[in-house]
Amino acid sequence: MAGEAATHPGTDIKIIEGSEVGPGGGKLLFENDRVKIWDLALEPGQRNRLHTHLLDYILIQIEGDEVCVEPHPDTQGVYNRRMALEVQPGDTVFIEKSGSEVAVNTGKKPWREICIELK
Repeated sequence: MAGEAATHPGTDIKIIEGSEVGPGGGKLLFENDRVKIWDLALEPGQRNRLHTHLLDYILIQIEGDEVCVEPHPDTQGVYNRRMALEVQPGDTVFIEKSGSEVAVNTGKKPWREICIELK
């Protein structure tokens, strides 16, 4: 229909120009037909790339003190507001697919997490 935003194939997640699919960078550690595992790191003040979550994620905090999530203004889903999060090494968080965002290390320490994408 005219006026409706384009969506990623097979989903109802809006395509946001300039956003990449995935966790926004990092080093791919492992991939098979069921998961992708990424090592993500940001130095204090560093931002990752605008990215869209087309898959569900499990995040495992490794180090850091604070990270902030800044959603794109046109993002969808429950993660649609800026959130500053205290990093607790060892904590595990489940994130549902949808949404486009940038992560920023707003802390004083290097930040690192393992991100598991569930296919």
